[in-house]
Amino acid sequence: MASVEERLAALEARVFAEAAPERSAAGPASVFWALERLRELAPSPGAVLFTGTVDLPTAEHYEWQLGTPVERLLDEDWSDLGATLAALAHPMRLRLLREILGGRHAANDLAGVEGLGTSGQLYHHLRQLTAAGWLRTGARGQYGVPPERVVPLLVILAAARR
Repeated sequence: MASVEERLAALEARVFAEAAPERSAAGPASVFWALERLRELAPSPGAVLFTGTVDLPTAEHYEWQLGTPVERLLDEDWSDLGATLAALAHPMRLRLLREILGGRHAANDLAGVEGLGTSGQLYHHLRQLTAAGWLRTGARGQYGVPPERVVPLLVILAAARR
């Protein structure tokens, strides 16, 4: 297994190096080109940056980036973020978000997805996600992930992977 992990790490490094823009005419950028640029822009104690470009199966396209200085993050009261994060802490809610990003926007369509429970359970979870800002409601029972939440949601999911 260790051998497979090493080969995967080498492959990822090569892919990221090939995808990274060149930093100078002297040669290709390092694997950590984005991190190096962040260090230039946000010297010690640093910052946290996330960014992404996303093409959904629905042909929607999103680009997003957010950078926050570390001092600001450490000085904030994190307890008010509990409800936003808790809304994601249920398998059915994560499934709903995946279905909605995949193109099922109508409550009726979501109710037809096997494994999402009763209509009462469905609407309970949709309300939780809406109250936390992960969903917006539109006309005739249409739900969507707000554009400014698509990349952050995917970043949280990527960070949660092991």
